[in-house]
Formats: sequence, structure tokens, C-alpha cells
Amino acid sequence: MSGTDLAAEINRQTAARAAVLSMTPTLATVLVGDDPGSAKYVQMKQRRCAQYGLASRHVHLSAETGTDELVAVLGELGADPRVHGILLQHPLPPQIDERRAFDAVPIQKDVDGTSAASFAAAALGRPGHRSCTPAGIVRLIDHYAIAMAGADVAVVGRSSILGKPLAAMLTQRDATVTVCHSRTVDLGAHTRRADIVIAAAGRPGLITGDMIKPGATVVDAGFTPGDVAPEVHDVAGAFTPVPGGVGPMTIAVLLSQTVDAAETSS
Repeated sequence: MSGTDLAAEINRQTAARAAVLSMTPTLATVLVGDDPGSAKYVQMKQRRCAQYGLASRHVHLSAETGTDELVAVLGELGADPRVHGILLQHPLPPQIDERRAFDAVPIQKDVDGTSAASFAAAALGRPGHRSCTPAGIVRLIDHYAIAMAGADVAVVGRSSILGKPLAAMLTQRDATVTVCHSRTVDLGAHTRRADIVIAAAGRPGLITGDMIKPGATVVDAGFTPGDVAPEVHDVAGAFTPVPGGVGPMTIAVLLSQTVDAAETSS
């Protein structure tokens, strides 16, 4: 299940949609601190914006920034009509109240889908921007015509930006969802009965071949080398590679939702 191929198609559509607008869709990125990995991800998103006809604005705050100062910056961006989408790069320094910061992004500009309001919209099936990685996973499953309605799905991981919103989206699609986590007893008992296993725990090699039902769909949302061990590919009916699976979809959805926000504002 190639996320690279589907993301390329989504990006072509995004560029075409951006080109016909009377304004240039603009994504504001906010980075707190100097984490090299976070800086790299922000730069990648800025490059993708330029590549597909979007503009970007970057705000870099010191690692000592407090919650009040960050919330004020997000409020200014939220009030700026020239900014259509806002991305607050995570993780944040420990002194920051993450939930308060994410919730400071207005829902109409929350193109990363990290606010409580966006989570509620996803859980209730209401209009709004979805958390990008879960939305990318759902689009990937749809693209490969894998049925979600009635499917038994095991989501391994319960983070607020991936596992939890993904479970809500899948439930909206009539899947029967089990959310597994670090306190789950006998993880394999849950994954072996699942038609779709989505690994989003951030633990390389966590899901092994003996934990998968033959023919099941396996989505690996982990970073290189991935949460899924290589032998799973011999058991699964379909699987996402790492890299080239979920990763490209995340950025493609982010850019697409930024254009959605620009279209709504025009």
C-alpha cells in the first residue's frame, strides 16, 4: 500500500486547487525550541508548500518560551486573515501546557487537527479538519478498497494525535475498534483476531509475524525502522512500507487541509 503514490496524486490535486484561488493559501508553522528533528520536519513542510503552490510563514520561539507567550503568538496568527492554516510542531518543551497551546489554534485554522474541538468534530462526524496522520491512514485504506465497515480493527497506541483520533474516525466508519496500549494484557490476542492492524506505538518491531491473522491488512505508522517487523509482510494480505507508507500521507493531508481552509475563508 504505497502512500508515496497516493500522496503524489493528492498533492497534484492540492496544487490545482490552490492555483485557482484569488489568494495564496498560507500555512503558518510554529516551532518552540531547537530540536533538530522538529526543525527538519518544519523545513520539509515548508518545502512542500513551495512545491505545490502554497505559501508558508515560520515563527521560531526559544526553548524557554512559556505557555502564555505561545498562546499569544497563536492568537495573533489566528486573527491574521492572511494565514489560513496553523501548525504547532510537536513535541513541545516540558514547561508548555500542550493542551492549552493546541486549543489556542482556532478550529477553522487547525489544519493539523490537534485541538480538542477538532477531535470532537472527528468523533462526532462533523465538518472540520482531521488529525493529519489518522486522516492519511483512512484515505490510504479507502484508496486500496479495504472495507472498514464491520471490520475488526486493532489500533496499537493511544496518543492524542494518532491512536485516539484514529479510533474515533474508524468508529465513524462503522469499524469495530480495539485500542491497545502499554497496559494491554496479551497484545497478540487482540491483533491476531483483527482484520486490520494499525501500529502506532513508536516501538520498533513491536508487531511480529505470529501476531497477525493471515491475510490481514497491516498499517505501520511508526518511524524508520517501523513498529512492524519485516516478517509480517509474509503474513499480511496488504501492508504499508516504512518509509513510503503513512509518512507521505501526513504531509499531503496537511497541505490539502490548508487549501480547504483557504477555500472556506474566501
